[in-house]
Amino acid sequence: MANTMTVQEAAELWGLTTRRVSTLCKNGQIAGVEKQGRSWLIPASTPKPADRRIRSGAYMKNVRPVNLPLPIGISDYRLASSEYYYIDKTMMIKEFLDERPMVSLFTRPRRFGKTLNMDMLRTFFEKSNEDTSIYFKDKKIWACGEKYREYQGKYPVIFVSFKDVKCETWFDTYDNIYKLLQKEFERHLELMGSDVLNQYDKQKMSDFLSGKTNENDVMAAFATLSELLDKHYGIAPVIIIDEYDTPIQQGHVCGFYDSVVRFMRNLFSGGLKDNKHLSYGFLTGILRVAKESIFSGLNNLKINTILENKYSEFFGFTPDEVKEMAHYYGADDKYGEICDWYDGYRFGKTEIFNPWSVINYFSNGCEPRAFWQSTGNNEIIGEVLANADNSIYEKLHDLLQGKSILSYLDTGVIYPQIQNNPSSVYSFLLVAGYLKLVKTEPSFNGDFMGELALPNKEIAFVYNKEILQKLSNIIPQSTAISIQEALYSGDSENLQKCLRKLLLESVSVFDTAYENFYHGLVLGLCAMLDNRYEVTSNREAGEGRYDICLIPRQKRLPGILIELKACKDCKEEELKPLAKEALNQIDQKLYDRAFANGKASHIVKYGVAFSGKKVEIETENSITD
Repeated sequence: MANTMTVQEAAELWGLTTRRVSTLCKNGQIAGVEKQGRSWLIPASTPKPADRRIRSGAYMKNVRPVNLPLPIGISDYRLASSEYYYIDKTMMIKEFLDERPMVSLFTRPRRFGKTLNMDMLRTFFEKSNEDTSIYFKDKKIWACGEKYREYQGKYPVIFVSFKDVKCETWFDTYDNIYKLLQKEFERHLELMGSDVLNQYDKQKMSDFLSGKTNENDVMAAFATLSELLDKHYGIAPVIIIDEYDTPIQQGHVCGFYDSVVRFMRNLFSGGLKDNKHLSYGFLTGILRVAKESIFSGLNNLKINTILENKYSEFFGFTPDEVKEMAHYYGADDKYGEICDWYDGYRFGKTEIFNPWSVINYFSNGCEPRAFWQSTGNNEIIGEVLANADNSIYEKLHDLLQGKSILSYLDTGVIYPQIQNNPSSVYSFLLVAGYLKLVKTEPSFNGDFMGELALPNKEIAFVYNKEILQKLSNIIPQSTAISIQEALYSGDSENLQKCLRKLLLESVSVFDTAYENFYHGLVLGLCAMLDNRYEVTSNREAGEGRYDICLIPRQKRLPGILIELKACKDCKEEELKPLAKEALNQIDQKLYDRAFANGKASHIVKYGVAFSGKKVEIETENSITD
């Protein structure tokens, strides 16, 4: 209509965002506005409305600005993009259509918008009785032209999310997966009335809906449904599988990994491998999972990890998006705090904020907290720590001290390898969102060597709670506290008593063979000292390399040096001389030079000897120069 203008036209005229104009219309701040379907029609003569938004965050606790609500936990694209504050990620569609790989896998940490983006793809591509173009006409993809618009609403879609399949047995997991697949068959009940499908085709539908299927039929679900949809609509469907690896991780943790991998391999192969009834496929997950374990023979798979530049800005929030969000909610002055707490990730070359935490930050009246804590399942990290050696403990503690570490990054790691190779924990922590990539160097086999660090304050807090405290599964907290108190005070008798108790109650006989094990155990105890000490291990000082050194951050605490010895099958009376030898080595090698320049007013030195579950300790106190 000539005497009206669209939201897009008004936004361009007034110099506002389309989201802001839509909000003004919804809140009745534009006179004479009318709604036609899902679109607003604004009188063409309307002047630019006055900006009544609060510009300071000072009143956010008491006065809520009249703005769109925050999309906490919203993974429905239609709802998120029309009723909540939505950051436009639709250019992901353009990036895909420019390349059009047959099957795309996106790996990102939990709560970084994977499910919402997959639902966005479903809404864009899916044929529907509803005109779903209204959810994109005010978005960036629509302005890209007819070349991209012609794909909207063109395909039937199969959409399944495995994000909630977290069962403790294979029986329950299989039942859960079947119900999800059955629900997707129900979503396409139009096939039962199809004039194109024959009775045999419809019987397949009926059998799946009524539960008259065996495991082979269920593993063929994607292949079967895609064939029926292709026949009915005359165009092959798009298959979208969200959080594909959740059941696989659960299988590894709960002991049915082989069963779930076999099932998922066949399920995915039927739908994605050499399927002539497939237009495009999309998958998301946390781990890439090596091709040979799940995607066997799937040569049409394009993998997009956090190391690649493609799609790097579409999962999580960019700095500009966070600034705009802060401005919208009247919290421009809070941007620095948001950076400290929730920034620091890097996907490809793009700086990324944790979207879950940023949204919750605004919802919480701009009070920072570790919102990301306990939003996922981390049994695997505990499993790795249970098998970690002293180098793992040392690096984990270095990270908490704000340092960076260098590690080989295995982007194709599979779950059993995490157990068999504890050093792969760094690759897992990176892809799971616990570490950021500072810089990378190509490795000899196509993977990377990476410099890793904690991304922000939130993860430093979460790291301590969810990772270092996993050590409590190995070291009971009460025992750890008693050992720490004995270390502080130089009470070798009590320290020996506590260590012997720990060895008797918590450590397998098969683990107590080498000095490396005891080194890792003691270093793990020291790593639980929070930030009171800088803990180092195997560093040069004086005329050698000490085992463990604790440099106090406050001079009222003692400096601590620990030298360890271990022997197999030693008798009780042989351990005391061995402990004395360890203590003497501290003095002979001048390890106390580590406390030069006044780093500690006094030092407690420990010589510790282990054999099996027996321990003997010798101690000495000295004043630094």
